[in-house]
Amino acid sequence: MAASPAELVSQPQHITNRDVKIATWVCFFAWTFAVYDFVLFGNLLPELAADHGWSSAQSTGINTWVTVGTALVAFGVGPFVDRVGRRKGIIISVIGAAVASLLTAIAGWAVGVVAGLGIVILILVRGLAGLGYAEQAINATYLNELFAEVYTDPAKARRRGFIYSLVQSGWPIGSVLAAVSIYVLFPIGGWALCFIVAVFPAFFMLWAARYLKESPQFAVRHRAEKLLAEGRTEEAKALAASIGVDLTDRSTPLASAFKGESLRSTVVIGAATLFNWLGVLAFAILGTSLLTAADGKDITFDNALAILIISNATAFAGYLFHGWFGDRIGRRNAIAIGWIMSALSFGGMLLAPNGSFGLIIALYSAGLFFLIGPYAALLFFNGESFPVHTRATGGSIINAAGQVGSILGGVLITAALASGQSWTTTAFLFGCLPILVSGLIILGARNVDPRKVRLD
Repeated sequence: MAASPAELVSQPQHITNRDVKIATWVCFFAWTFAVYDFVLFGNLLPELAADHGWSSAQSTGINTWVTVGTALVAFGVGPFVDRVGRRKGIIISVIGAAVASLLTAIAGWAVGVVAGLGIVILILVRGLAGLGYAEQAINATYLNELFAEVYTDPAKARRRGFIYSLVQSGWPIGSVLAAVSIYVLFPIGGWALCFIVAVFPAFFMLWAARYLKESPQFAVRHRAEKLLAEGRTEEAKALAASIGVDLTDRSTPLASAFKGESLRSTVVIGAATLFNWLGVLAFAILGTSLLTAADGKDITFDNALAILIISNATAFAGYLFHGWFGDRIGRRNAIAIGWIMSALSFGGMLLAPNGSFGLIIALYSAGLFFLIGPYAALLFFNGESFPVHTRATGGSIINAAGQVGSILGGVLITAALASGQSWTTTAFLFGCLPILVSGLIILGARNVDPRKVRLD
């Protein structure tokens, strides 16, 4: 006998405040450990290069191909999560990041044995680490849907962005943990030991994931689609209507992301993220090179830890501020203001006279604050901008667009420097201007009232 709509409605697990708190902590640790592995490779690349005799050009080339692999994996995760569920997506991304860490150590040794083939294996392995990078998009999708279940009151709903910013702050924390682990472990067992140790947090995450409940929005949509496939149309519609889920679009999540209301979000937010990542590359990833270059700001910045403290403390504060700010004026507006202010801050830094150490560092810190901080609002905004059917897919496309921007930025910056342009000019053309453009493009996205909760 077919189950009644009322019986079907009761099947998804009830979400309590306690469930949301547990999920928030689990997502925070999952993201922190994913960042730990993601950042570890970049930090240890010089040591890998020295160990295997790679030139600077070879190291840069390997990193570029790794970025391509990361983008492809991050892009593919979204449709998968929209099929199997948010909870499974988190578990798989954590396991994937851990496996990638272990295989990195093995692949690194293989390079010394089989040379060129070993490098290919290393690139493929680090591409798999894109599962860790994709963690942030899955977290944003999952928590967006869980928050919608319990933070229904407008006053409570306006705190969702700030709470999510605490989860996203796992980036600077994971970065610092990676740096500390290198400092402690590298003298003991070299770069390989650092990657091997990165495997162990996955055991904790697998234990913690037992306490995660699936998003009711996903569960209802998934069950309703099964009913439709069985020809039980009325029951499917009743089930979907009980939680406000729309069954109109039956296309695959990937196809749906490029039509209807999702098209605007995919194109506009994706383009803004792509342009912004040119700036992230220029000032956050290659910031040390810009600051210390003779044709940059010509600052003696020998203590890498000082740069690490400044950049990560700035990012942490920026996440919290923009999470809170987005709750007040809308996440789209907070992102736009932040990125425009970032472009102005970095522009001022580039114009500041060399030798003005205090002014340069102050403007550099302000630039990072307004560049990195809005990502806490952006990731949550992604979840608000897509229906449940395409939420993970749309978020993953936007997430992957950042890596595409990083690849494009690497090509443009390398070409500009090779042609004789100074670091200052290059950073302005392919750092400041793209950040400014990204801040303007994001205004083309739909604004979402932070007091309203989306259930469809």
